[in-house]
Amino acid sequence: MTAPAPRFVRAVGLAGLIAIAVNGVVGSGIFVLPATAAAIAGAASPSAYVLAAIVMALVVLCFAEAGSLFEETGGPYLYAREAFGPFAGFLVGWMFFLSRLAASAAIANAFAAYLGFFWPAAASGAGRVAVLTAMIGALAAANFAGVKWGSRTVDVLTVAKMLPLLFFVAAGLFAADPARYRLFALPPVPALREATLLLIFAFGGFENANVPAEEVRDPRRHLPIAVIAAIAYTAVLYVLIQVVTLGTLPGLASDRTPIASAASRFLGPAGGALMTVAAVLSTLGSESALVLVGPRILWAFSHGGRLPAALARIHERHRTPHVAIVAFAAVAWIAAVAGSFAWLAAVSAIARLVFSTATCLAVPVLRRRLAPGPFRLPGGLVIPLAASALCLWLLAGIHRDQALAGAVALAAGYLLYLFAGRRSSPPAS
Repeated sequence: MTAPAPRFVRAVGLAGLIAIAVNGVVGSGIFVLPATAAAIAGAASPSAYVLAAIVMALVVLCFAEAGSLFEETGGPYLYAREAFGPFAGFLVGWMFFLSRLAASAAIANAFAAYLGFFWPAAASGAGRVAVLTAMIGALAAANFAGVKWGSRTVDVLTVAKMLPLLFFVAAGLFAADPARYRLFALPPVPALREATLLLIFAFGGFENANVPAEEVRDPRRHLPIAVIAAIAYTAVLYVLIQVVTLGTLPGLASDRTPIASAASRFLGPAGGALMTVAAVLSTLGSESALVLVGPRILWAFSHGGRLPAALARIHERHRTPHVAIVAFAAVAWIAAVAGSFAWLAAVSAIARLVFSTATCLAVPVLRRRLAPGPFRLPGGLVIPLAASALCLWLLAGIHRDQALAGAVALAAGYLLYLFAGRRSSPPAS
């Protein structure tokens, strides 16, 4: 008689799930976004953050309901597969995986660049390769050792990167000149639309929390709370950061390091250094969440029979998808070290819209096929259809290079679907 195959352990609680979601949203982007938003919408740019948060909340609510229906690992891949079939599910999951890979490569390089402020050798050459190797290797090792270790790493880094940002906001609100920003004013409609479209993507990343459901305690109840809390928290944080930078930094629109520059003005050189430390911790925290989530997508593919069986193995002792962790870390390292991931960055924008649209459209279908979960959207089809329409509207406005990169990615996913083969049963460990 053979021993039963190892299974995941439910070690991630509500706080850990919120940390995964927040880490996905608050990455390296917030350290440059204030300048970009100010360049587009000027003193009224805080309103663009509010509008983007409201719009993105529609999509978040759809992810909340979809997540409340399942206890299996997979996130958007799982939702699309159950609603529209294995082919659509695989393509959606493939685009989701590419978006995580692109983010991992970009954030790893941002980490090395920020670290270069303190150690110049980290920003280029052999020093950069060493930093990328050490960072990705250490995070992979923590996740290999157990989901509890991986989740705790995310928790610690979330707190570590939030404390400097909260201090920046608390100190900066007293130093900010109210005449330099208009909290409740709206910029011209074209500027508001452009800034909102930019910032909608800045609120992405919460969906990381939807993936590792089999390792979360009471995922059907906790997931909706986690993603809604994450988007609400980050919306308030982003608006306050924009207010502080507008109110303390003349020439914000053209500043390349707006948060560090603003902190230097009202906290002195130590403030600028503190915000650079925050940027290092923020990128490291975001990377830790991606190294936790990315392998689970590969595991879900393999468990469903669409990738080699080894990727679905669960370590007998650590109860982690150890082969998938090593595979994801290796691919992420190659993409980060090579530095030629511009095409992945282009894919990332369209990929987010593809899996977000699919999840929003899946909600009405899943309602008919599955028993209600603990979280159900009010208003019938209003929110899922409005969120789907929003995603399709944004998808129609992508640039030509993004469309080409997205088409190449989808074609690659189609070929992988055809030639990967299907196993008749889940693999043993």
